[in-house]
Amino acid sequence: MTDWSTATCEANGINIHYTRTGGNKPPLMLLHGLMTNGLCWTGLARALEKEYDVIMPDARGHGKSSVPDYGYRYEDHANDVAGLINALRLPPLVLLGHSMGGMTAAMVASRKPNLLRGLILADPTFLSPKLQREVRDSDVADQHRKVLKMPLDEVVAEARARHPNRSSETLELFARARLQTSMAAFDVLTPPNPDYKQLVSKIDVPSLLLFGDNGVVSSAVAEELQRLNPLFQVEQIQEAGHALHLDQPEHFAAIVKTFLRSIRTVVE
Repeated sequence: MTDWSTATCEANGINIHYTRTGGNKPPLMLLHGLMTNGLCWTGLARALEKEYDVIMPDARGHGKSSVPDYGYRYEDHANDVAGLINALRLPPLVLLGHSMGGMTAAMVASRKPNLLRGLILADPTFLSPKLQREVRDSDVADQHRKVLKMPLDEVVAEARARHPNRSSETLELFARARLQTSMAAFDVLTPPNPDYKQLVSKIDVPSLLLFGDNGVVSSAVAEELQRLNPLFQVEQIQEAGHALHLDQPEHFAAIVKTFLRSIRTVVE
């Protein structure tokens, strides 16, 4: 990570902080989920930085990006991403998003296809209206409010107890990200989410949907989306939950690499 750079860019009326691996290589932007940040993609970025200029922004309300008083709907997040791509003057890139970042990436792809040449969705928040309400009414925000009062080492210790197989580096990156997540960021959980079926039907760039066997997206939903849009490839990762890039990092990175190479053009 010593050669990576960090910077803040003004886009869509806020300051967006990002980490970038750099180099004269095809750009690839990674969008994180709720309660994490750009640096939580460190493992995947290491696997991809030889071939790609990996850009890892912090979403509004997360990491070191701005925390505006309002504007945390998916439309706002998508406008932030489009604004960052334009502000950095990036050529059409591949956008990869997990969870909240996956829904955001799908919105960018459906509304601003000229900005992208490929899309990877990792267990995006494609939830039914009923599940959206259940998430909103859960104690996830209250639990986070309690975490914000805890010291870092305590947050790391709790995470280690839940995920004993994850590295100390990963546990600390995610703990720090959690402590940098504002309560305002939870506004994204307010229904209704964008209609993901409508979004997917409009996407016209090569796309890959990755999902686990115990996450948000089910096999039935994946098959339905593939019928809606023949550009969609789908692949299930076994023994993986919602955080499939953490549960099966090597398998996840291998699938991503294969897809990226399949859509690379001869001249870039």
